[in-house]
Amino acid sequence: MPDFAQQRTMMVDAQIRTNDITDPRIHAAMLAMPRERFLPETKQAVAYMDGCVALSAGRVLSDPRSFGKLLQLAAIKPTDRLLDVGCGSGYSTAILARLAGEVIGLEQDAELAGVARDCLSALNITNASIAEGALQDGLNLQGPFDVIFCNGALEVAPKALLKQLTDGGRLVAILRDGAASTARLYLRHEGVISERAAFDAHLPVLPGFERPAAFVF
Repeated sequence: MPDFAQQRTMMVDAQIRTNDITDPRIHAAMLAMPRERFLPETKQAVAYMDGCVALSAGRVLSDPRSFGKLLQLAAIKPTDRLLDVGCGSGYSTAILARLAGEVIGLEQDAELAGVARDCLSALNITNASIAEGALQDGLNLQGPFDVIFCNGALEVAPKALLKQLTDGGRLVAILRDGAASTARLYLRHEGVISERAAFDAHLPVLPGFERPAAFVF
């Protein structure tokens, strides 16, 4: 039987602390959360590897390094209301719930959404919920949000999501342009959106955020 607690400690020491993720709240959240619980039993042995773990529907559990750096980039406050786009099996939502006041995980795959709900319930996480819907649309009727966290890469700008930020709100995502993928921080201030690049990272593109295929004569 794997010692998952020891593997969590090794993950934080080797993949989080060594990649300039210095926020102790992130360390504590990732040390406390049983990442293996969000994977099918056949994949729990690789829950803490240095890489993405495949879920269903072409989706993945993000690698710890990319996930942790996005968390730090978002600068989440305990009072923030947060939208977790592409929450998959719910691990990201569970971690975010330890950092924010309220989290809604958005997932368009019904099977994954069901797994996420079951995991949150089993772990008695009461300040997070799961909604189903198209990822690119966000949850306009339940917004605005202080933080929107995108769990994967985007090939197009998240225009609809940016409109769902509060004044002073932040959106973090990985933007893919050809072979290059860069994490970006978007800030909304008095209706104006600014952005900056932060670090290189590589994750699969989220459904609904693919670049339209170019027309070929």
